[in-house]
Amino acid sequence: MALVPVAAGGPWAPRQLLSPSATFRFAGRTVRLRQDWRRLGVAAVVWDAAVVLGAYLETGGIDLRDRSVIELGAGTGLLGIVATLLGKSFFFLLISFKLIALLLCRLGAHATITDRAAALEFLESNVEANLPSELRPRAVVKELTWGKDLESFLPGAFDFILGADIVYLEETFAELLQTLEHLCTEQTVILLACRIRYERDNKFLKMLRGSFSVREVHYDSSKDVHIYRAQRGSRKDDF
Repeated sequence: MALVPVAAGGPWAPRQLLSPSATFRFAGRTVRLRQDWRRLGVAAVVWDAAVVLGAYLETGGIDLRDRSVIELGAGTGLLGIVATLLGKSFFFLLISFKLIALLLCRLGAHATITDRAAALEFLESNVEANLPSELRPRAVVKELTWGKDLESFLPGAFDFILGADIVYLEETFAELLQTLEHLCTEQTVILLACRIRYERDNKFLKMLRGSFSVREVHYDSSKDVHIYRAQRGSRKDDF
């Protein structure tokens, strides 16, 4: 996986990517993310694929309560933040020092939010800024260079693997696939959101199908973003 700084104002850089922040609404909360295109390039802006996958997690009937989730190539951390925020809402009664309060709680996933070392400080700042104190312990920011840091991640430790717009550099495809294979058991569900820009992107999907059962579960035509679900073998279980 590579951080790819790009010259400001170049042909790659739509105006919204040059903004110092991006704001969204997920799980009933405002999520405001720092962006830093000039310093970190593609790793430090919110891409449409992350927004589409975040909306899919929120509305697609996927229950993330107390599930273990890892986000690969997190960048700004949007997906890991959303996964931590999502969950079933419930009320509980707090009685303390004669104070009775009815509190609304929402507990989502336990999220491991990963990227390369150069992006971690930036990523950590977004996670800290957007998770309430009671949920912050449920999210861990951790370094992961695909194919190289795998010994610090237990095989099969995650229920879901999330990735948004991480399929774009062909030289990283083998390491990305190796990482997915290491992290997965037959129960692990991979959700990848991507815009198919080049034929090489289809090449990765073909590589993925060599090890996993892959199907498209959503397409956002307004943003031209596909979401693919992958799982070892040919399991048809709901998730």
